[in-house]
Amino acid sequence: MASVRQAATSISTDSLLSDYQRVRARSEQLAAKLTPEDQVVQTMPDVSPTKWHLAHVTWFFEHFLLQPHLPGYRIFDEAWHYLFNSYYYTVGQMHARPERGLLSRPTVAEILSFRAYVDKAMERLLPQAEGDPQLGFLITLGLNHEQQHQELVLTDIKHVLWTNPLGPAYDEALPLPPVAPAPPLEFLERDAGEWPIGTDGNGFCFDNETPRHSVRLPAHALANRLVMNEEFQAFIADGGYRDPALWLADGWAQVQTEGWDRPLYWSGDAMREFTLGGWRALQPDAPVCHVSFYEADAFARWAGARLPQEAEWEAAAQAVPVAGNLFESGWLHPAAVRDPGPSPAQLFGDVWEWTGSPYAPYPGFRPLAGSLGEYNGKFMCNQFSVRGGSCLTSTDHLRASYRSFFYPQQRWQMLGFRLARDVQGS
Repeated sequence: MASVRQAATSISTDSLLSDYQRVRARSEQLAAKLTPEDQVVQTMPDVSPTKWHLAHVTWFFEHFLLQPHLPGYRIFDEAWHYLFNSYYYTVGQMHARPERGLLSRPTVAEILSFRAYVDKAMERLLPQAEGDPQLGFLITLGLNHEQQHQELVLTDIKHVLWTNPLGPAYDEALPLPPVAPAPPLEFLERDAGEWPIGTDGNGFCFDNETPRHSVRLPAHALANRLVMNEEFQAFIADGGYRDPALWLADGWAQVQTEGWDRPLYWSGDAMREFTLGGWRALQPDAPVCHVSFYEADAFARWAGARLPQEAEWEAAAQAVPVAGNLFESGWLHPAAVRDPGPSPAQLFGDVWEWTGSPYAPYPGFRPLAGSLGEYNGKFMCNQFSVRGGSCLTSTDHLRASYRSFFYPQQRWQMLGFRLARDVQGS
């Protein structure tokens, strides 16, 4: 992975310290809106308590950076290695993920002390990165890892607060983004051709974005925008959740078992949705969100379309400038179309877009060496790729090659979709 590590060669101590302090402070700013009681709740296995996220990302710096690279570093608490390891089996066993909410101790205050202890040690380590590209890459990886968990802090606490019958808001003062009528749905055609996909590692990237390679695509068309709430309401009204002909077998079984009849966080009358600002009126022209792959696929079938392939999405996204998302704006909510034009709109920073592609390695993929190779590669099975980032994704991560992945039944993330079609005669 030498090409990935080159990203650290030009990082100065001052810029790395600034980035470190900014990212670490952001996590605590997000948690500061919560009570200690909020931060210990786990409402389902996919959700982790806020305090666990704060501790885990700190454990990452302690285990992968401080222990091997800072001489004389003393571990904060040996027992916490077991509590806050996530899935790195090559470094030891860990507390079961579905039982993280059973840990009343350590307290939130103790975890904040852990963060301060590690931050102080990291400030001693950071100057070494100026002459050590590999160390610089590991620090940058740790910061990007923490930014991913910042997104999880918000999606997880949203589920926690929604589960509470009182429906408390994460931040009642959060405004909704300005909403303009969505433009008519159109399909933008692209001729058959060969397209470069992935990244060559110029700038930071995760290993699953590499290597850059060419993909031959037949002629196809992508929708000019995301699917909107109003359109999904029409799918519901037309009996979309009651027609087995629209669903994959596993999806139909999920509908029957779970009793799905609307997206997660929608009210029973499909007129309101639960947001980080509490219950709000459903915005017809905002992108539908919190739907599974199965629901997206069924809607596409109902609409006479399909979901985009991952390479189709990236080929289109490479030509579109990355716009800032809503994470830093204070909205924390998907917006209506902001930049309609000749290229597909809403490719970055509204909702993660389901693709029809299994999450799989690119040709020639090589995971990171050692335990960090567990970061992405071992999950390349039984999941689907999602693209584009959401309104909760750090703007630093919004790029055409960025990929994430979820199981097809999962809905608690900010998951939406756009439509695609084959072009006849291609």
